[in-house]
Amino acid sequence: MVKILSVDDEAPIELMMRHHFRRKIRSGEYEFFFAHNGLEALAVLANTPDIEIILCDINMPEMDGLTLLAKVNEMHNPAMRVIMVSAYGDMENIRQAMNDGAFDFVTKPIDMDDLALTIEKAIEQIRYVHESQKEHTQLESLKEDLVSAKEIQQSFLPRTFPPFPEDSDKVDIYASMDAAKDVGGDFYDFFRIDDDHIALVIADVCGKGIPAALFMAVSRTIIHSKGMQGVSAAECMTESNLLLANSSVKYMFVTVFYAILNTKTGLVTYSNAGHNPPHILRADGTIEQLPMDGRFMVGVFPEEEYADTTLQLEHGDVLAMYTDGVTEATDSDGMMFGSERLDSILRSQESGVRSQEIVEAVKAGVADFVKDAEQSDDITMLVVKRL
Repeated sequence: MVKILSVDDEAPIELMMRHHFRRKIRSGEYEFFFAHNGLEALAVLANTPDIEIILCDINMPEMDGLTLLAKVNEMHNPAMRVIMVSAYGDMENIRQAMNDGAFDFVTKPIDMDDLALTIEKAIEQIRYVHESQKEHTQLESLKEDLVSAKEIQQSFLPRTFPPFPEDSDKVDIYASMDAAKDVGGDFYDFFRIDDDHIALVIADVCGKGIPAALFMAVSRTIIHSKGMQGVSAAECMTESNLLLANSSVKYMFVTVFYAILNTKTGLVTYSNAGHNPPHILRADGTIEQLPMDGRFMVGVFPEEEYADTTLQLEHGDVLAMYTDGVTEATDSDGMMFGSERLDSILRSQESGVRSQEIVEAVKAGVADFVKDAEQSDDITMLVVKRL
């Protein structure tokens, strides 16, 4: 039901309105309210705040139409539509009303068919405003949900450093994930398998936003669960891939670098499922990049089997794992950050540097490179140093 307030000091106006719109009144489409001046109109509006169309005469006693229009504007109701009614010769006041925000005007003597069309036009705009308000409310609700989703996603990631105080004299671990959107598809993980072995995981789900975040949560849970069973790196990837590939949504996959570090010997056994090969900063300042082994990402082919490879971390060596959001970060000219800049930052680190300082140095280097360019991908790093 559309509620309409007619404000006019001429008594016949009420009869004309009731007669002309009688069918819409009887059918419940329109409900009319009447006032004889601006003060009465304000009282009606106070009692019936859902009135959204006002037919307002300009020349009235006690409070004229222009003053009432100003009062209505102060209510800040974006759906309210005021249609001014006045004699054709009163064009100066009509013009003033339009400048002050009136929706439209009709002249006296009133052409009721023209007024009906003007009311219908106002109703269309009011409906549009309500639809926009509804969409705005939904967007605000979605924003709140995204904030909650971000908090939930962050809770999946270990954030206590150092993570293994009992091994703080053996390994130094630090990680961070900065999502390009409210939620992202990158993740990192590390957890103890037994007294001498720690699992290290860094991964990148295809895509961004909510779909990637959901697939990230599933992938991280499966890999973590399999890893906790004490299987090898290759077995963890093979079994996780089988589960994800058989239940994956079409076109969803995740690249994963999964490693098991022996905290006593420094031996790392790893399996790379299509992920960016980590860089090794040796204690003598040299940089190595692990070779790609050509394995597919997780979640594509259920029959894919993964292999174990080993590397030795000596005292002072650093294993720097990252997602492509680091090397593929682009500046405003479309230039990528690249592996060479990453190596340059790693090489510039002093021998006694901590893992957190390395992560922060790389992030600062990326930020300085891209400057004001929008972040296009999640930026995630996991750095392990053998002490």
